[in-house]
Amino acid sequence: MIEEGSKSSKSMVEKRQLFMEMRAQNFDVIRLSTYRTACKLRFVQKRCNLHLVDVWNMIESFRDNGLSTLDHNAEINVSRLETILSSIFYQLNKRLPTTHQINVEQSIGLLLNFIVATYDSEGHGKLTVFAMKAMLATMCGGKILDKLRYIFSQISDSNGVMVFAKFDQFLREVLKLPTAVFEGPSFGYTEHSVRTCFTQQKKILLNTFLDVLMADPPPQYLVWLPLMHRLANVENVFHPVECSYCRSESMMGFRYRCQQCHGYQLCQSCFWRGHASGPHSNQHQMKEHSSWKSPAKKLSHAISKSLGCMPIGEPPHPVFPEAAERPQDLAHTTNTLESPSRLDEEHRLIARYAARLAAEASNSTQCPPSDLSFNFDANKQQRQLIAELENKNREILQEIQRLRLEHEQASQPTPEKAQQNPTLLAELRLLRHRKDELERRMSALQESRRELMVQLESLMRLLKDEEQKQATQTGSSPHSSPSHSVSCTMPMPIRSTSAGSTPTHTPQDCLAGVGDDVLDAFSQGVPRNLRNDLLVAADSITNTMSSLVKELHSVDDGLEEEEENMRNGREKVSSLKHSGKRNSTPSF
Repeated sequence: MIEEGSKSSKSMVEKRQLFMEMRAQNFDVIRLSTYRTACKLRFVQKRCNLHLVDVWNMIESFRDNGLSTLDHNAEINVSRLETILSSIFYQLNKRLPTTHQINVEQSIGLLLNFIVATYDSEGHGKLTVFAMKAMLATMCGGKILDKLRYIFSQISDSNGVMVFAKFDQFLREVLKLPTAVFEGPSFGYTEHSVRTCFTQQKKILLNTFLDVLMADPPPQYLVWLPLMHRLANVENVFHPVECSYCRSESMMGFRYRCQQCHGYQLCQSCFWRGHASGPHSNQHQMKEHSSWKSPAKKLSHAISKSLGCMPIGEPPHPVFPEAAERPQDLAHTTNTLESPSRLDEEHRLIARYAARLAAEASNSTQCPPSDLSFNFDANKQQRQLIAELENKNREILQEIQRLRLEHEQASQPTPEKAQQNPTLLAELRLLRHRKDELERRMSALQESRRELMVQLESLMRLLKDEEQKQATQTGSSPHSSPSHSVSCTMPMPIRSTSAGSTPTHTPQDCLAGVGDDVLDAFSQGVPRNLRNDLLVAADSITNTMSSLVKELHSVDDGLEEEEENMRNGREKVSSLKHSGKRNSTPSF
């Protein structure tokens, strides 16, 4: 119970995190609701990293997640929404350089909580496909022209004419964004919202739709939308002008110039908060500037305009063909799973092109009979080719569907997959245990090796002492002793462990404290396996110890023999002395 309570409290904190951060920005001090709403939504956009996702990337994500084939009124749950947001932000990180990577999990959590709070305030856990498309297409980055074109493709019929009921649905969904940032009284949806934008008696095409929504000023209910894009464009614009109220020597963002007070200019912070000084009043008309032009550039612009070298006014958008197709939907380029209705539509399109080719062939009555027969055969071949391509297209789509299903089934984690191959898991654990045991044994063998070599060093030291004693007694050089040659020819190399093993001690650590003579004796030879090294070392040490014992015995025997000879010599000398004394004694 305590854990569930902590999880629920953590979830509530995460849901309120974005709104608490927005309140900390103190946007409510802005006196104009339009700027206040645009600033709040711009903050949400940047905090969730939606400003980095272009509208075309957003449309591509809709298509990749199969939303292009779903009905606008179809509902998706929160888990499906989280999957879609994950694909959007992970694809974004792939496009960004490594130095500008975003925190994907944080962006998903913030945006998911904002969408749920905006469109699922009652806690049903579901929202419509159209609501999600309208929200993400409005809040993502990119040009406002591209956004409006995509929105028009979603609210128009097959003839390119806007459906008022769909536009009313769009207003219902998009005006929930100002309500979510506590600006509902100024920009909330009402039944008269559609009438303030369009008259229902008029046929609305794409160009008319763009003219109305990109006009200056735009419709009152959507006036915050173009302002949010202008905010994004002027965030880094610098104006080398002093503010007439706060006396700041430079301005960033918008610059406002009074149309009545000569030379009176305000920065965006002072204007948004309603600051005024001197004869200036907040009731004066102000002109908004989003760029800075030097006086020389202004003079050149005025001269060019007066001489007719430049157009007086530019259209707010390019003029699009009225009968143009709707490329913003991008559903015809999808590689995802297609619905049967979409396949039927493609087949009808192919059939319509075939009928058009046949009609063109039948209308060419001025051609001679030979040409008519040739055209008939050509059209027949074209129809056959179209039929073959249609069948092949159907087979390819079926194969794509089958491969897609197999891929989804293979990629979905299931409990069976998590529990499969228990034998393999047991072998893996056994190998890890075996590896640890071998490492412990190798460490013990290295320690034994060091101890043996230390013993060998002490034996060699004893042998050298005996050689020095023998050399002192016999007067011979120690280098002529056979024991020295034996001690310097031990064939046991020192070899490092293989790359796959990770011993606790390295061979150099194990030989700490061993003399230089032993190290030199062990530093020659071709590298071999550590096990063979240990076996050879053991044999070599055994043979060396045997030879040392033999040498010691031989030295002892030699000393005893020399002592015996010396003893015999002394006896002979003493006997000779006695005999000489006897011979030299005078006789009486």
